[in-house]
Amino acid sequence: MNFEFDDRTEELRGRLLDFMAERIYPAEPVFADQARKSGWSHPPVLDDLRAEARRRGLWNLFLPGTYGAGLTNVQYAPLAEITGHSPGLAPAALNCAAPDTGNMEVLAEFGTRAQRERWLEPLLDARIRSAFAMTEPDVASSDATNIATRIERDGDEYVVNGRKWFITGAMNPLCQIFIVMGKTDPDAPAHRQQSQILVPRDTPGISIRRAMHTFGWDDADHGGHAEIDFVDVRVPVENLISTEGSGFAIAQARLGPGRVHHCMRLIGMAERALELMCRRVTGRHAFGGPLADQGVIQDWIAEARVRIEQARLLVLKTAWLMDTAGNRAARTEIQAIKIVVPEMAQWVVDRAIQAHGAAGVSQDTPLARLWASARTIRLADGPDEVHRRSLARRELRRYQPVDG
Repeated sequence: MNFEFDDRTEELRGRLLDFMAERIYPAEPVFADQARKSGWSHPPVLDDLRAEARRRGLWNLFLPGTYGAGLTNVQYAPLAEITGHSPGLAPAALNCAAPDTGNMEVLAEFGTRAQRERWLEPLLDARIRSAFAMTEPDVASSDATNIATRIERDGDEYVVNGRKWFITGAMNPLCQIFIVMGKTDPDAPAHRQQSQILVPRDTPGISIRRAMHTFGWDDADHGGHAEIDFVDVRVPVENLISTEGSGFAIAQARLGPGRVHHCMRLIGMAERALELMCRRVTGRHAFGGPLADQGVIQDWIAEARVRIEQARLLVLKTAWLMDTAGNRAARTEIQAIKIVVPEMAQWVVDRAIQAHGAAGVSQDTPLARLWASARTIRLADGPDEVHRRSLARRELRRYQPVDG
């Protein structure tokens, strides 16, 4: 494993670091103010940032192959980490924000030519946004086989009925398409019951019940989460992604890279929190000297650096395995980073908040939102406990006695 940056990665890192310093960080208060004043509308500053990102060649960096920048996971990892320094703005400015990233990957890998032309191309251009409707309020969605939404064939159409919630980006006015996961055959084997289908937002029968809050925030500046009813929603059979019964497999293919992207950005979030903590404690005095002289503060800083470095190495190993052996071969590492990295980021941000005192929980720093984001990702794409259970079972299988 060689994690030295190649020439292309170094060039893109330089461009991205300049973009962050010159455009993203100065735009953060503008973006927050516009989002707060406009509610669920689209903050205009984001369009300016996107135009500049495209001009600088910082566009669709996450997507390999012909549709994106063609980067490997190892090449993309340090770039995603940089965007994590401003997670509410930088990924969207580069068209590298979830859930659009995962949806574009699904369409690129499993979509038909017509589906790619209708939905992937405008997503690649950021002319529209999208949402992934999987989680449900009435079942334990950490076990995807529990999903109760029905997708039933009726002649040349599928009829969708069910309720989804915490559907990220659904409140964004540019969101025009949902990828909905539901059951097409409840009598099939557990992992062959589900399918995924494309449902345009303006289809009759779709209703937004409410915007969901996360730790008291409505997340309007991130596109918002929503609880949605699908009542006798009819779409053409051509909107089915791949085949009936392939929904669970598509979800796993989608969530694997998504978990890695989350972890890459979380490392950037932790780095920003550590930087803010160090700046705060060197400039703040109490009890006769700078806070930086306090042993407990120094312990936090040292521990934060160690935890960040450990997490980064594991993420890079995971990215390398995905590149060289495939996502399936890296599933243990993907689960490991999904457990370790959000916990690490939450710990570092928490100490940074403590070092800032009341300012740490206020709107004057990004720390409170960074903490909420890290804590939320311990649930998103599967809670910690599910990943621990699966990882432990795989480890135990190595020691099971061989029959005979």
